[in-house]
This record gives sequence, structure tokens and C-alpha cells, in this order.
Amino acid sequence: MTQLITTELVELDQNLGNDPEAVIRHLASKVAATGRATEVEGLFADAYAREQKTATGIPGGIAIPHCRSAAVVEPTLAMARLSPKVDFGAKDGPADLVFFIAAPDGADQAHLKLLSKLARSLIKKDFTAALRNASSEAEIVELVDGALADKPAAHAAAAPADAAPAAATASAGSGAGAAAAGPKRLVAVTACPTGIAHTYMAADSLVAAAQEMGVDLQVETQGSSGAKPLDPAVIAAADAVIFAVDVDVRGKERFAGKPVINAPVKRGIDEPAKMVQEALAAAENPNARRVPHFGAEEQAENEATEKGEHIGQKLKRALLTGVSYMIPFVAGGGLLIALGFLLGGYDITGVADKVVLENSFANLPEGGLAIYLGAVFFKIGALSMGFLVPALAGYIAYAIADRPGIAPGFVAGAVSGFMGAGFLGGIVGGLLAGYIAHLIGTWQVARWLRGLMPVVIIPLLASIVASGLMFLVLGGPIAGLTTALNTWLSGMTGASAVVLGIILGLMMCFDLGGPVNKVAYAFAVAGLSAGSATNQAPWQIMATVMAAGMVPPLAMALATVLDKKLFSLAERENGKAAWLLGASFISEGAIPFAAADPLRVIPASMLGGALTGALTMAFNVTSQAPHGGIFVFFAIGNVLMFIVSIIAGTVVSALAVVALKRWAVKKSVDTVEPVPVTV
Repeated sequence: MTQLITTELVELDQNLGNDPEAVIRHLASKVAATGRATEVEGLFADAYAREQKTATGIPGGIAIPHCRSAAVVEPTLAMARLSPKVDFGAKDGPADLVFFIAAPDGADQAHLKLLSKLARSLIKKDFTAALRNASSEAEIVELVDGALADKPAAHAAAAPADAAPAAATASAGSGAGAAAAGPKRLVAVTACPTGIAHTYMAADSLVAAAQEMGVDLQVETQGSSGAKPLDPAVIAAADAVIFAVDVDVRGKERFAGKPVINAPVKRGIDEPAKMVQEALAAAENPNARRVPHFGAEEQAENEATEKGEHIGQKLKRALLTGVSYMIPFVAGGGLLIALGFLLGGYDITGVADKVVLENSFANLPEGGLAIYLGAVFFKIGALSMGFLVPALAGYIAYAIADRPGIAPGFVAGAVSGFMGAGFLGGIVGGLLAGYIAHLIGTWQVARWLRGLMPVVIIPLLASIVASGLMFLVLGGPIAGLTTALNTWLSGMTGASAVVLGIILGLMMCFDLGGPVNKVAYAFAVAGLSAGSATNQAPWQIMATVMAAGMVPPLAMALATVLDKKLFSLAERENGKAAWLLGASFISEGAIPFAAADPLRVIPASMLGGALTGALTMAFNVTSQAPHGGIFVFFAIGNVLMFIVSIIAGTVVSALAVVALKRWAVKKSVDTVEPVPVTV
């Protein structure tokens, strides 16, 4: 393997600036200067974005800025011993030892384990003391190489470094030093967004603190180099659980019923002893917060509440979950319906049931194989589309109450469909089912009854209440509202239709796959099945939404061609991929550009999207397919004007973003929103 650190990547006793930004930029420059990164700005932006999410300073005068970046060619360590020190957010003050860890997006497991091993070595005082006393760059490299080559047994408090995600264990038996009044067995999970440094350092810090207190603690590290789950028997025997995480815990339902302490991963490094003490206290407290028996989402909600998440954010999260799970039903079903129309014509809707039931390959109907296959495709698609509202409602409820919410949500969605309440009814039914299931799940019941709660009692009672409310109270009014809305939209022609197209275009480009975009998209696909040869308004809305959603990534791709100098190397590479993403109707292809420069990219995208939306409506373009972009051309009516509308919006957006980047007041790099790091 390539050496992770060389003398060219070490700075000793240098003034690299007064803040983390300056230090990270300098170290990114060193990495690029050695040929290990393709550009400074892309690497700096990714590393600084990670720093802004969570400060990387840790106790002991150490900082570990780190990231994954497309700009990195090979895994690299750069090290600086600072004079003067710089504050990286540690509670005990500024840092003089800074390790900059730069990993490629596709770093292999072996390198990730080495990087993680270095990070966990930094909590050893003898190692950091040696770094401070080193007299040359070569001595630093030798120390780091020695730490990386060290065998797992040399670090008693750490998990095996060659199996970084495996459980870490500290056990002190039952001697006098053990916690006298509390339990002695704990489990923990550590995880951070990048999964290279903090994940493993928090694990080691917690294990070391537990060992000093005479407590047996086993840790599951859910890091970038994989995760080996804790033994179920170990979890079952534990008295409490610690979650030191900045991301969702994978498999949280395994810890159901355990008293839980939850905190950011950095607290596991800064205050491990306090977290262990809190876990011991929670184990003795019958009223302590516990991991819910019905899964991870309630726990996520509790965590979000503690962080101050308001009701609007919770609703948004639930709605987006429902829409994301609904889309596969809609996409597959819509394309199959479109294929059915292609093969069997519009009249297939009236004869599909009869053709499918009464015919076969050996007994083809009048019209031959095309009619038979058209009927089959149409019927499969129609059945799939029939899950649209139940799936939406079911997974909205799932986002609120986890698995026990799915059945009540699906039932409430089916009731909504039966009563004609449609998409709006599905949202209301899903929210009702989810919150009712959530409420029932909080009931304190006898231990023998707990096993029946998620599989029988919660689904039964939540279905009765939620669906009963839909039947008796809410379904009728919502159905009336839905009918009125569909009638109004179907009657829109001329100028009013163009205005609707502008509104939908603006919504699709406002947040590029976010809540506003998803609302517009869900609105379109919800009405898709109502389209027909005599009522093509729902198909026009679908075409408008799809065309406008294709504009942002295509426009950014075109802009990187029109003026390359305005974009970083990483953005130019993203631009190449954006051609295909845009053509496929994946609006998220423009997110890297919007994240780096939102005040220019988003307004420019909305301008082009509004134009495209207006043109598709004006030209009466239709789409019977809910997804696929240009690749479902066979399902698009007036496909030529569909393409013209997209080209017009793309050109306008591309020219607008180029103009804004050239002549609008430019931000300095240190104030530009950094590109989010994908881990």
C-alpha cells in the first residue's frame, strides 16, 4: 500500500493561521502539492464542510480535520505541529497537533482501517507526547508508521484495529473497584458522518473510561470500514446502551427496551466517563428513556425533539418518507400503463380485464399479440398504481411509528382510496395512523404483553381508530375537496394553464429533490391515473413537472461547458454526470452546484424551470409516465415540443448562472457554502 504520510506532508512548529479554516486550507494545499489530490479548493471545501458539521478538536490539544473527497487521489495524512495553537472546538482549549485525514470517495477497506487506527492512537498520551517531542519531520513519519504497524494487543483499551468496526471490550470483573450500586454491563454504538476518526476514538474513549470504573462495556463501531454487529446475547445481557452518534444507528431495534443515553459522537471523546455514569444511572431508573420496542423511528423522533426539532420538521420528514417509498410503485406502474397504451391504444382501459382473464398466448384476442400484451402491461401497471395512496399513507405512518405503523397506515390509505379522498386523504390517514400507533406504543404494559404490542395490539387499535376516523369523520370532506381540486385543474386552459405550469416549474427547481420539489411531484403522480383521452390535464401536469425537473442538472452541465473557468474541477466533473442525470429526470444532479453557490444556482434554475413549465402547458405536452425523462419518449404526447421546452429552459438557466457568476458580487471562498460530503 502507498505510504499514508511522508516528510513532505509534515509541518513542524509553524504558524498556519489563526483559525481552523486557514489551517485546513494550508494542509489541503500540501496534499495537492504532493500530487495526492487533484485540486486544493475541492479538497478544502469538503474538509471544511465536515469541520462545520462537527468541530474536530478533541481533548489533549489535538484536532483531526478529515473528509472524503472526490479531489483526493489516494488516502493521505498531513500533520502540523502548530505554533501558536488554534482553537478547533475542543472543550479543554486550542490544539497544537493537527492531523488532516484525506480519503478518496472510494477508499478501500485496508486504507480506511489504517486511517481509523491512527485516529484512535491519538487518544494515547504516550503517542501524542512523542509527537510533541519529535525533532524532525522524519521522526514524525516514523512515529506514525509505528502506530499504524502496531498490533491490536498493544492497545488494551481499543477494539482490534484490523477489524475496526468490531466490538471493543473492557472488563474488570467484580472487584472492589466495580460500580457498587449499578449494573456492570453496558453496550454502545458509535458513528459519525465520515466514519473514519470520531467513530473509533469515541469507542476507545468510552471503553477506557468504563474500564477505569470497573464496568464491562462493549462497543459496536459503525464506521466507513464496515460494522460487525454486537452479539445479540451481549445486547440482551446489557443493562443500558450508549449511542454516541451523529447519524442514525443501524439496526437500532436490536436494543429495544434498553435504557439509553444518546449524545453526539464527539461527547464520547470529550466526556466518556460522564456518559458511562449516566448510562449506569439510567439502568437503575425505571423512568429512564428507553429504546422503543417498536423500532428506530420513535427514537429518532425523541432525539430530534431533544435537539429542538419543531413539529413542521417532523411532518416534513414523515411526508418525505412516504413519498420516497411511494415512488417505486408509481414509477413502475406508470411506465407499465404507458406501455399498455403504446401496444393496445387508449381503448385498452375498457377491455383490459376481459382480455387478461379470457385470453392467453395460446388464445390471443382480436387484435393479436399487441392487444394481449398491452392489456397485461396495463393491468399490472394499474394494480401497481393502486398502491399509490396506501403506500404513501403506510410509509408516512412508518416514519412516525416504525413497523407497527405500516399496517394501520396502509389500511387508512386504502380507506382513503375507497372513499375517493385520494392523495390528500392518504396524507391525513397516514399521519393519523402514525401518531396513534406512536401513542399506543408509549403505553406501559406488563412484560408478557410487550411481545404482542408491535405485531397485534398496536396495528389492531391504530387501524380501528385511524380508519374509523377516516370513514366516519374525515373521508367525506376530503373526498369532496379532492374532487373539487381535480375538477378545477381539469378545467384549466390557456393562460391559467400556463400560470400553473410556471408555479409547478418554480416548485420543481426550488430545492432540487427537497420537500417543495416532492410536493409538486407527488401532486402530479397522484392524479396520473385519472388521465384519459378525454381528460388529459393530469398528463399535462405530469409532463410539466418532469420537464421542469430535468432543467437544473442539464443547465449546470451546459454552464460548465460554456465557461469552465467559473467552475472548480470537481464541479466540471459533476457537470459531465449531470447530462445523464438531467436527461433521466433526476433533479438532484444539480445539488453539488446549488450547495456550493445557492444564491446563484437556485434562482437561475427556477428561471429556466418556470419557462419550461409554461411552455409544456402552452404546447399541451402530456406524459403518461411518471419518471424516466427523455427515455420514456414513447409515453410523451407532443414529444418534440417536450424537448424544445426543456432545451429552452436549460439554455436560459445556464446563461443565467454564468451571468450571475461573472457579474454578480462574488463571495470569497471562506463565505461560500461548502459542498456537503457524501458518506
